[in-house]
Amino acid sequence: MIVRRGASCACYVGLLYFLYFIRIGNTQLLINVKNQGGDVLQETITANVSEDVVTLEFQRSDGTLITQLVDFRNDVQILKALVLGEEERGQSQYQVMCFLCHFQKGEFISSDAMSKLRQKNPGTIRTPEEDKGRENFTMDLFVNVGKSGVISRHISSLCGEAGDATYTREADIKMWASQPGASLSALLGAVTRYPSHVPLGVHHGADVASNVVEEDPATSTGRCLETVDPWTPCLCHLEMCIGNMKKPRSSAPNSDKQHKDDSSWI
Repeated sequence: MIVRRGASCACYVGLLYFLYFIRIGNTQLLINVKNQGGDVLQETITANVSEDVVTLEFQRSDGTLITQLVDFRNDVQILKALVLGEEERGQSQYQVMCFLCHFQKGEFISSDAMSKLRQKNPGTIRTPEEDKGRENFTMDLFVNVGKSGVISRHISSLCGEAGDATYTREADIKMWASQPGASLSALLGAVTRYPSHVPLGVHHGADVASNVVEEDPATSTGRCLETVDPWTPCLCHLEMCIGNMKKPRSSAPNSDKQHKDDSSWI
């Protein structure tokens, strides 16, 4: 992941955040999940069938607020992290970052199926049954939040505070461009390669423009821990671990577990 340190952020007193309240077409589920470190986190899962999205939100033990929004209509997964400043370092601000990724069909439970999930014992502490390992994503593109509607209309509302810290990958842009009705030129118009604002392969001098091979940001940009100037572009990493629900197994037609409202119970 590539980020810019020292970007301006809104000040805060304590931690304020808004939960997604139940609205028409929304159903909400609260589950207690034990992570790999042994901490018990409460996840809020909201399914909106009319918008065909599922939102999952939880707060980590270090205070970081994680929000995952899955947009099934556009095959877009939005990961948002609200990271608190470190008081011992004199940081009195928080930083919001968003990461946009393409996902494959069937990777998540659909909004319709999620809206039918119920809990027999809401107080139960659940442990993930399967560890899917780690996935590394190197974000090489800035996303212009004001133009992000061509990717997903939900980005502007969810990532409004991450105007200078919303990222995606060129590989994801190509996947979205392959969808019916998508425009590669429109998608490319919503992103900028980091850290240069000059299009890849073109170098503008004082009086000439010549074709060059632009350096890979991963090799031309230093690590944030090794960067003295807080305004210098640098590389850092952020790790997220999200406990997602498994797809419910369908019950037999005559089973006592089949409910009249066609809901799945966990």
